[in-house]
Amino acid sequence: MKTFGGIEQKYSDQQTSKIYLQSIPYDGTSTWGKGSDKGFDAFMEASQYLELYDIHTNYEVYKEGIHTLPELNGFCSPDEMFRRTYQKTRELLMRDRFLTFFGGEHSISIGIIKAYQEYYEGLTVLQIDAHADLRPSYNGSPYNHACALHMASRTTNLIQVGIRSMDSSERDHMDTHKCYFAHEIDEYESWMGESIRQMTDDVYITLDLDAFDPSIMPATGTPEPGGLSWYTMINYLSKVFTQRNVVGFDIVELAPIEGNNAPQFLAAKLYYKMLSYKFL
Repeated sequence: MKTFGGIEQKYSDQQTSKIYLQSIPYDGTSTWGKGSDKGFDAFMEASQYLELYDIHTNYEVYKEGIHTLPELNGFCSPDEMFRRTYQKTRELLMRDRFLTFFGGEHSISIGIIKAYQEYYEGLTVLQIDAHADLRPSYNGSPYNHACALHMASRTTNLIQVGIRSMDSSERDHMDTHKCYFAHEIDEYESWMGESIRQMTDDVYITLDLDAFDPSIMPATGTPEPGGLSWYTMINYLSKVFTQRNVVGFDIVELAPIEGNNAPQFLAAKLYYKMLSYKFL
């Protein structure tokens, strides 16, 4: 198995690494562009070409140790995927490591967030995404990618950033005072500080790569125009990690495009940036 970033074994050992990386290559409910089950392999391959010194933080976070766990796969149904992902996350939370997850489609976040919500009292979930994902059920299942944040909207302090596509029915489940639509982000600068002030101390981040504009991230199942730029994203994440205790995160919805390696490299660099902000 490849290590993230091609790091030496002494920096990827399970016993000494402070960071665990769990892949969940599930793509069972996506309804348009398929391929997010191939995202992790592309992400890991791209990571081999990262420079492991981060200029912004003047830091080499890989020395904290990044251990890649065996992938969680072989699901027969969305219900089973939810159940096993939830159980696995509960188990990992007992190991006192900083947990990171890579999809797969966004439905993988439902079980993860449920486990975190039970572990951390008063948890904030920060969703960075093009889509609201607040449907109670879709195509006969509450564990569909279109339902990824519905449970969190009822059980956590949900903050939504970058939203620019939704069904009208989802407004019934949305706190619009805690939703920062993409067109609003483009209009005023105070949204970063305002959204962070609405967060509790402990924050879990779920980041759908379609939050980025498709001009720099076309490799998603449902690309939406009008997304975030690279520097808007990392400047915001830097502030969140600095001002709140980020307790874990997932990155989802990378669906590789043959012949275009840039999106998976962006995903790998984003993952490493987020670790750098956490451990600096």
